[in-house]
Amino acid sequence: MSTFAKPENALKRAEELINVGQKQAALQALHDLITSKRYRAWQKTLERIMFKYVELCVDMRRGRFAKDGLIQYRIVCQQVNVSSLEEVIKHFMQLSTERAEQARSQAQALEDALDVDDLEADKRPEDLMLSYVSGEKGRDRSDRELVTPWFKFLWETYRTVLEILRNNSKLEALYAMTAHRAFQFCKQYKRTTEFRRLCEIIRNHLSNLNKYRDQRDRPDLSSPESLQLYLDTRFEQLKIATELELWQEAFRSVEDVHGLMCMVKKTPKPSLLVVYYAKLTEIFWVSESHLYHAYAWLKLFALQKSYNKNLNQKDLQLIASSVLLAALAVPPYDHMYGASHLELENEKERNLRMASLIGFSLDPKRDTRDVLSRSLLLSELASKGVLSCVSQEVKDLYHLLEFEFSPLDFASKVQPLLAKISKLGAKLSSASSVPEVQLSQYIPSLEKLATLRLLQQVSQVYQTMNIEVLSSMIPFFNFSVVEKISVEAVKHNFVVMKVDHLKAAVLFGNADLESDQLRDHLAVLAESLNKARNMIYLPVKKVSRLSDTLPGLAEIVDKEHKRLLARKSIIEKRKEEQERQMLEMEREEESKRLKLQKITEEAEQKRLASEYSRREEQRIRREIEERELEEAQALLLEAEKRGKKKGKKPVIEGEKVTKQSLIELALSEQLKERQEMEKKLQKLAKTMDYLERAKREEEAPLIEAAFQERLVEEKILHEREQEQEIELSRQHHAGDLQEKNRLVRMLDNKNVFQNKIVSRREAEFNRLEKEREDRISHLMETRRREMEIKRKMVFYLKAEEERLTKLQEEEEARKHEEAERRRKEEAERKAKLDEIAERQRQREKELEEKERLRREALLGRTSEPPSRLVEHANGAARTVEPVAAAAAAPTAGKYVPKFRREKPDSSGAPPPPEADKWGRPDDRPPPPTDRWRADDRRSSGGGGPRSSSSWGSSRIARG
Repeated sequence: MSTFAKPENALKRAEELINVGQKQAALQALHDLITSKRYRAWQKTLERIMFKYVELCVDMRRGRFAKDGLIQYRIVCQQVNVSSLEEVIKHFMQLSTERAEQARSQAQALEDALDVDDLEADKRPEDLMLSYVSGEKGRDRSDRELVTPWFKFLWETYRTVLEILRNNSKLEALYAMTAHRAFQFCKQYKRTTEFRRLCEIIRNHLSNLNKYRDQRDRPDLSSPESLQLYLDTRFEQLKIATELELWQEAFRSVEDVHGLMCMVKKTPKPSLLVVYYAKLTEIFWVSESHLYHAYAWLKLFALQKSYNKNLNQKDLQLIASSVLLAALAVPPYDHMYGASHLELENEKERNLRMASLIGFSLDPKRDTRDVLSRSLLLSELASKGVLSCVSQEVKDLYHLLEFEFSPLDFASKVQPLLAKISKLGAKLSSASSVPEVQLSQYIPSLEKLATLRLLQQVSQVYQTMNIEVLSSMIPFFNFSVVEKISVEAVKHNFVVMKVDHLKAAVLFGNADLESDQLRDHLAVLAESLNKARNMIYLPVKKVSRLSDTLPGLAEIVDKEHKRLLARKSIIEKRKEEQERQMLEMEREEESKRLKLQKITEEAEQKRLASEYSRREEQRIRREIEERELEEAQALLLEAEKRGKKKGKKPVIEGEKVTKQSLIELALSEQLKERQEMEKKLQKLAKTMDYLERAKREEEAPLIEAAFQERLVEEKILHEREQEQEIELSRQHHAGDLQEKNRLVRMLDNKNVFQNKIVSRREAEFNRLEKEREDRISHLMETRRREMEIKRKMVFYLKAEEERLTKLQEEEEARKHEEAERRRKEEAERKAKLDEIAERQRQREKELEEKERLRREALLGRTSEPPSRLVEHANGAARTVEPVAAAAAAPTAGKYVPKFRREKPDSSGAPPPPEADKWGRPDDRPPPPTDRWRADDRRSSGGGGPRSSSSWGSSRIARG
């Protein structure tokens, strides 16, 4: 391709190669043209060349060539014509997508054609053999042959485009569009592995973008357009991950979004935050992190209530009910009860991380269990007015589960409420970003919570309860499930109970010595006895006073009841008024917060601008000072050199004091202080060495004396313990002998019992052994039959293969014989044609020879006539005998040309008759005598005296 002077010629040459079917040569030629630097000036032509180049790459599925060409074209168009690169990349992706879809439609059409070809026909033998050999179905085979290569190429196309556009600030929109199309590709075809790789690729691109900040065309994440594109890409990644149910990748996508928000220190739009918290609720619910799920719902409720102006009352009530039920679904006990310090620290870090993701700011010095907890969440729901928005069934369930105490009819009250709640749920019409709310998903967790509350209340009333009675009180689960729930509750110190299956009873309370309640059990017993004594020995005055007040007790109770009802209504009104005031305060605080946030942002911008200007001034001042210090240092060095040459020590005090001189003085002072401190430390270390050596010399004899005393004591102790051990062993031996004598009389019975057991087990073993042998023989017979069937199938396949091979060989031999026969016929025909041609050449040669001899005879005519004329018998042709004999003996002294000096034919026979090209004799009549005579006259100088004289004179001169 380097032989062409212009790219237009190269493009035409490539199109000609494509037309004749040489696509590989055309692709290589275009690749060499694109990678060469001499054609970069022709932008328009290069664009058309790139379109043709990517079409060839797609047609031949050459992803590597496409990547190299696009990288070179990016280098050409980076600063000149970026839109051209964008159009080429879009065309490349469109072609790849179309070819993949076309391959998929072809595979589908092929599968449909195979499916509806003939519904009544059985499978063909070759299909059966192919299925036995390959073990795959027709659709899998067609997908592997047609669809999979194009899908691989399409995936490689997306990766190539993302790699080319990853750090280009001018093509951020195209990068985001490519990422979205790649996400849709993974979603459409359920490509989970490629989706994980795609997320990792995008994640690495962002990390490299932050790592290498000095790149020229690096995208600026601080600009709103770039930030919005990156956020949209991450949110699309989050949506696709949740739709593909890749929850781990979805959580990593949430972390990516949060990291991007923390990186740029800007809060995204409320619509994006709604999607963010909606996906968080799904992820936490799947991971069974109910506490974080409830906090995410709370943030989602706050966002919808603050920013969604179109939110209707029904949707708000449904969201608030979801928030409250999510909070109730959190287990009411502490999961970290009895955990180690390391586990608590890990839980603290996890809570801090999750609180940062959800949007709650926590103090890392505080205990996070006091911040992210169920009780605090419920109190926050009450303070933010969530309880006033929930439905009546959810509110009744909340009061029943958290405040009421009625263990006997607890389940009968909870069950109908749960049945009503399970029917609630719908798609939110005024909040499209929020997923479909179905309150039925919280029913299992609420049933578990109801079971725990029932066990807690029963444990406070009863000490022992029958298992059947307790099972009848809990209609949600079987007793085995209740037992598992109670085990978890006991483990986390929520309920104290035991299950005695021998007595079919449940024991509440803890009577172990390790119980915390037994530490002050004597004081509790004393108080109980004191109360009983006061009740038994009641004074007479109190009895009489009680008898006096009994008649008016009903009126007092009625009045007190009315007073309490009035007080309750007053309290309810005050609570409603307080809630209304709280809502108004929240609105005011929110507006103030927004204003303050706006003011803070403006102040922050001003501060950043002033900080930037201040840093610039400091940088300029610092550069000036550094330049001055360098100049002063150079001057001082020159002064020292001059002083050394003169033998004088330079005195700074007499000279102009500079910053460098002050720094040097300070350094010298520090060096002196450090030397003095080192001397002091050496002196102190020497003193400490003397003291330590003196102490060790004094304590050495004391340690030796103590050691000797310890040896004597330990020897006495060892002897005493050895005597005790011997005595104890004697006692044990005597006891063992007595036990042996007592058990000897049962030895016979033991042997009889042992023999019975051994014989029974031996019979059982023999029976099992026989059954095992029968089973093994049956299995061997089955496998032998299978092997026989397999061997017959293999033999049939081999025979069929040999037959096909033999037929193929016979066909090849027949073709070979046919080719050999054709080759021989062709050779014979060629030989015959050669022979005919040879005869024709021979005849023409003879005619030329006759004509030559005739001309020689005419030109070299002597006085003698030709010897004779030969006439044919039929008189049809006459010929002249060659005059070679006459030419052989010319007249003496006469010039003889060289061509006439040949020897005549010794035979003197007339020449054979001429033959035509088919080998037949020439019977054509000779030319007339007049023609011969005319020719003779023309040859002998019949043209005039001038020619005769010239011929004669030339001949005489030569003679």
